This record gives sequence, structure tokens and C-alpha cells, in this order.
Amino acid sequence: MLAAVTAAIILIPGAARAQGGPDAATLKHGEELVTKNCGSCHAVGRTGNSPRPDAPAFRVLGQRYPIDSLEESLGEGLMSGHPDMPEFSFESDDVGAIIDYLKSIQAKR
Repeated sequence: MLAAVTAAIILIPGAARAQGGPDAATLKHGEELVTKNCGSCHAVGRTGNSPRPDAPAFRVLGQRYPIDSLEESLGEGLMSGHPDMPEFSFESDDVGAIIDYLKSIQAKR
């Protein structure tokens, strides 16, 4: 019984951290990916205008789509209805980092 209680005390803080959201390194990786691949057209941070006025700022994507719904498109190939946007596809770890980053910057309504 004492061993079980001791194990629970040791494991609970780790479980809480795992449920607490992405770590800073994951968010930084997601930010780097969108800055490199998307920042020439889109505003990719919490503030600022998109370099292309017709390209939506990433901080308001959640007002158009559930951010989690972008996960499949990012992994299989993100294509847009306009010809200027290149097709992108990312590895699964990168997709997770991008989704976590996008969630972290969404503007409050």
C-alpha cells in the first residue's frame, strides 16, 4: 500500500504536466515551421498584418475552422483554392507542433 501511494505521488506531477499542454520547445518548433513556410504571406504571430493582405492571419484561423481539423491536411498536403499558394505537407511530429502553436496564438473573440 505504501509503495502504491509513493508511486502515485511521484507520477502525478508528470501526468499533470503531460495534460497541461505543449512544452515551450514544441511551440517554438511549430512557430519556426510556420514562419519559414508560411510567413512570407501570412501573419504567423499573435500580432501584425499579413505581408499579403488577402492571406489570413494565423491567429484568426480558429474563427474559420477548428484548428484540429487542419491536422489531416497538414500531413497529407495542404492545398488552397488559389494558385499562388504552394502545396505543403509535413511529418507527423511537425504537424503536432504546428497545431499546438496555432492553438496557442488564437485571438480571443
